[in-house]
Amino acid sequence: MTQDFFQTFILLLLVTDPFGNVPLFAIALEPVPLKRRPKIVVRECLIAFVVLLVFMFFGSHFLKALSLSEASLRIAGSVILLLIAIRMVFPHPDGVLGKQEGGEPFIVPLAIPALAGPSALATVLLFSRESTGEVLVHVAALAAVVVVWLVVFLGAERLQKVLGSQVMTAFERLMGLILAAMSIEMLMGGIREFVKTL
Repeated sequence: MTQDFFQTFILLLLVTDPFGNVPLFAIALEPVPLKRRPKIVVRECLIAFVVLLVFMFFGSHFLKALSLSEASLRIAGSVILLLIAIRMVFPHPDGVLGKQEGGEPFIVPLAIPALAGPSALATVLLFSRESTGEVLVHVAALAAVVVVWLVVFLGAERLQKVLGSQVMTAFERLMGLILAAMSIEMLMGGIREFVKTL
């Protein structure tokens, strides 16, 4: 159970990529008064947590309603993860998540899609197919990831100043490499599930 918790924690941490999203949070919160920034960070993190939690518990019903198989979801999720990982390793001018709208952030782009993006939603949807005990472990792992979000984003500006842009870029690329490997593993798992149905 401890191993499952740790694996889920690492996967969700990589998928949501809080360290890679530090620049996005810093830019989005730049026009916001200093006193209001912590409230926005907490609000956006909680919104993302609720969205992922809903998908985790009701994901199986969502899959049934759309007549989707676990294999197809695994393969689709792995492709999205791989595309995001490639953008993390080889930076794009528009960033990992593409161009973002300006103004004070509310849900978009910080809660969705920065944290609760397509890859994170696809990942938690997979968790909903498992047993109740395993789902509870996943909920605990998600809650732990939210704590990491809060720590990272509340200290985003200080973190950027202390580590510098080069270290942050190097760390994001390392996370991208790990995420790419995990996406390939997920892809192979989806292919194996599909082959079993033939």
